[in-house]
Amino acid sequence: MDLPIVGMPRRRADVTFTKWRTAVFVQGCFWHACPSHLHMPRHNSEWWRQKLRGNARRDEETDAHLTLIGWLPLRIWEHETVDGAVKRVAAALATRGHPRGLAISTWAPVSERATEGS
Repeated sequence: MDLPIVGMPRRRADVTFTKWRTAVFVQGCFWHACPSHLHMPRHNSEWWRQKLRGNARRDEETDAHLTLIGWLPLRIWEHETVDGAVKRVAAALATRGHPRGLAISTWAPVSERATEGS
């Protein structure tokens, strides 16, 4: 569920697991300055550098605030596979006491399960 962050009403997590106090953010590689995939624009480069640095700083401030109030912030990059992202979220939820978190985090897609016996 997309909810505002407590104490930061202008900031929102993409998915919020309130019972397990976990906030998931899906990060675009460009807008959130992915260290692996950021390509800085050539035109107006100084303005873009400051803009993207500000976005990354805001993400860090949000994570620090969430941690301070007992929440777990989790950042998923757009370049991550869906299966990888699901496993990361489930593993994080398992650490917070979610009853199915561990089972989901060790889940393998059907294509991987079919090759396990080979």
